Amino acid sequence: MLNVPANWGSMLTPPVKQNRIVAAIDIGTNSLHMVIVRIEPMLPAFTMIAKEKETVRLGDRNLETGELKPEVIKKAIATLGRFQELAKSLEVESIIAVATSAVREAPNGQDFLQKVETEVGLSVDLISGQEEARRIYLGVLSGMEFNNQPHIIVDIGGGSTELILGDSQEPRSLTSTKVGAVRLTGELITSDPINDIEFQYLQAYARGMLERSVEEVLGKLKPGESPKLVGTSGTIETLATIHAREKLGVVPSTLSGYQFSLQDLRSWVNRLRRMNNVERTTIPGMPDKRSEVILAGAVILHEAMSLLGVDSVTLCERSLREGVIVNWMLTHGLIEDKLRYQSSIRQRHVQKTAKKYQINLEHSDRVAAFALSLFDQTQTKLHSWGKDERQLLWAAAILHNCGHYISHSSHHKHSYYLIRNGELLGYNETEIEIIANLARYHRKSAPKKKHENYRNLLHKEHRQMVSQLSAILRLAVALDRRQIGAIARVQCEYIPHLHEFKMSIFTSSLGDDCALELWSLDYKKGVFEEEFGVKIVANLVNTVGSKFS
Repeated sequence: MLNVPANWGSMLTPPVKQNRIVAAIDIGTNSLHMVIVRIEPMLPAFTMIAKEKETVRLGDRNLETGELKPEVIKKAIATLGRFQELAKSLEVESIIAVATSAVREAPNGQDFLQKVETEVGLSVDLISGQEEARRIYLGVLSGMEFNNQPHIIVDIGGGSTELILGDSQEPRSLTSTKVGAVRLTGELITSDPINDIEFQYLQAYARGMLERSVEEVLGKLKPGESPKLVGTSGTIETLATIHAREKLGVVPSTLSGYQFSLQDLRSWVNRLRRMNNVERTTIPGMPDKRSEVILAGAVILHEAMSLLGVDSVTLCERSLREGVIVNWMLTHGLIEDKLRYQSSIRQRHVQKTAKKYQINLEHSDRVAAFALSLFDQTQTKLHSWGKDERQLLWAAAILHNCGHYISHSSHHKHSYYLIRNGELLGYNETEIEIIANLARYHRKSAPKKKHENYRNLLHKEHRQMVSQLSAILRLAVALDRRQIGAIARVQCEYIPHLHEFKMSIFTSSLGDDCALELWSLDYKKGVFEEEFGVKIVANLVNTVGSKFS
């Protein structure tokens, strides 16, 4: 069993004050959204203070290169600046911004995020499709009671559609498919109103793309279970609004809980396909610019419902933005109710990945314990990294050898690839890149600018982090060279005026000279010495030392 460090909790930021005000920004394919909430930790709950939305269409990319267009980037940055000013005026203590499929897939997506940071001073987390699905699930759970019954969540965005199966507990399935209202409109619809050939292809394409996700979700159902379908996002909210206006003559004060049938949806799809864009704009309840992409979004929902075999969908107004807030509350120790299992999402997915790639868990545990011990004993003396970086080091130490799953030769490079593409939930893309790089440099060459994986780290601070923490990881790996736990613990002392780093190494067994461990330490220490400007002096203490707990 993989051991999570006993002081894992110290890696999380403790709650400081009551009624904290936090903003969440979702940089989507179709729109940019911001919610500002007041968090009440004692409940725990949050109350909406303000909402903002701007249709920017980041998904309207250059057809030849796939890049985000300069004029769209300019509009997005101006919008984010306006969002930030509003947040500041409401005395927000923290802004959590995430970007999804349009930025993920654009070749210049990272350049855009760097531009946002430079011009607006806003740091944006780029999240994977699965991580997006997980946070959508958190958002829906914060606003809807599942009563431990299975629910399928469908979130139709501009560039992707997420299908999630959950029952109030651990999500059973998290899927993300590259079909979205903006994407399919731009790629498949050229006629207005849509002609029969394009419409039939639109239906077939949406169905074909969704089949795999639907199979995965349905495969996780238990015999006899009949899940309810919950719909989120702009497409489904618009369809619910239009439906309510026609059926009730009025839109309910809250759309959460509003339901419409597959039969009603099919009727609306047939009506929408016969209208041109100008006619769609006149439909009561149709928001600005939604008319351009509503048909593709409605078709995606129709095909998803047909494949899932459900006859109605219930709307939930909470989604990714609220999930970003809930995730922030979890990582800051502000939730202790039914969602408490989510707070361990990171360590559990590191554990899951370790098992998937058949890692020697006892060895990895020891390496991680040595790495954290060295980190703690050098903190403020040789480096100034904190709890967040410590946690990334732990994850890299556990997973550093996963590349053996592919081949022993160059396994450190394979480790990078497996971690980078392994969907570690709970981490953003930058954190995954850092963990993968740390594992990549646990042996062989030190980080170099000519290495593509190292260049993927856009910030100088992140490159320095990898350089220093991978040097620590190298020593930790050396200390368990035979993978038998020959060394019990290490006690370090830094002597500044001599630039000397003393390591007292305590053996686990009397009489063991730990020759291979000492040789490995001597072989690997050069990178550490160069990085921190010290000379390592190792001393073997041949008495039984107390092992790491």
